[in-house]
Amino acid sequence: MNQPANSAETPWPVGRVNDQVKGWIERLGFLWVEGQLTQINVKRSWKLSYLTLRDVEQEKSVQLTCPTDMVLKMPTPLKDGDRVVVYGKPAFYAGRGSFSLWTTEIRHVGVGDLLARIEMLRQQLAAEGLFDPSRKLALPYLPNKVGLITGRGSAAERDVLAVAKDRWPAVQFRVINTAVQGANTVPEVINALETLDEDPEVDVIIIARGGGSVEDLLPFSEEALQRAVASARTPVVSAIGHEPDNPVLDNIADLRAATPTDAAKRVVPSVAEEYALVDEARSRMAAALRGWVERERRGLENIRSRPVLADPMTPINARRDELERSRALMKREVTYLLERERNKVTALRAQVSALGPSATLERGYAIVQVVPRDGSGPEVVTSYEQSPPGSQLRIRVGDGSITAAAMAAKPAD
Repeated sequence: MNQPANSAETPWPVGRVNDQVKGWIERLGFLWVEGQLTQINVKRSWKLSYLTLRDVEQEKSVQLTCPTDMVLKMPTPLKDGDRVVVYGKPAFYAGRGSFSLWTTEIRHVGVGDLLARIEMLRQQLAAEGLFDPSRKLALPYLPNKVGLITGRGSAAERDVLAVAKDRWPAVQFRVINTAVQGANTVPEVINALETLDEDPEVDVIIIARGGGSVEDLLPFSEEALQRAVASARTPVVSAIGHEPDNPVLDNIADLRAATPTDAAKRVVPSVAEEYALVDEARSRMAAALRGWVERERRGLENIRSRPVLADPMTPINARRDELERSRALMKREVTYLLERERNKVTALRAQVSALGPSATLERGYAIVQVVPRDGSGPEVVTSYEQSPPGSQLRIRVGDGSITAAAMAAKPAD
């Protein structure tokens, strides 16, 4: 079918445009679509009801038009935030140029299905390493300012603020209230997270909500929120529900708190506890100092009690006595050695005297010397041939000498 010409000179009227769009859209068949319900507008007096089906991860939605009887006959009444699957056909109303999904069936997504999807997402993010402890950011010891994302006027907000102020009255908060249930939760929480993450004064961010059903807490297991938290540069604390609740946010956050109250305790230190720690440290330091002083005092007492300090002359006197004893010992030893050597000399002298010429002469022996005629010194006569007759002789006896002349000389018989 040929389309009518369209140009600036021959523009289409609005009706033709709407008819064209209607024709294109109505060529689409029935579709199964999943999303989250919001803005439910149902009245018994109306034949048709109007609902909005919102994408759980993107800021996109579609209008649902369905028979009121079908909505009222559902086993479980529809409420804002319900996760559903609808069966419908795209429809375009040319009169007002609006698009909707003509819906003939609505099914709640079962809790089992939701839990299975949550577990699949958990496994996927874990496989990507987003739960790795090495990625976790450390919380500051004393935050300059705490960012808080929670529902307006909620018990979670009251609990966090009250407990934090009680623990550290000077702590500052920047609170951003968002939806914490329903279709708007994920985009609002992500926007709040990005705002606080860009604030240089905010050192840590708490995302808090009280307990609820699996469906109520479902936004805190949506993939878009998990990736936003993983990308944050500021430490994020998950405080969703109560202890048994376990949304995926608990796994990807830098710290998981059991409750909003627990989050306040984990993020903000206690003044009383810090004072107690300071007092304890001061007591330990004082005890350590006293112990050190006592040890040093005992050491000084030990030094003072030593003889060298009690009477400085004591060691000198002791050394003097030792020196005197050594000198006396040396004197005795030298005297003994001298006496022993003197006795040896005396004995040797006696031996020499007994064996010497004088002793021999005293026993009646004599030494005969011949006096040469040339005037040289006398010579001892050892042979008769040395003293021929007429030779002048000098005879030495024990007490003197005798001069004589040789009368005759002959050999021994």
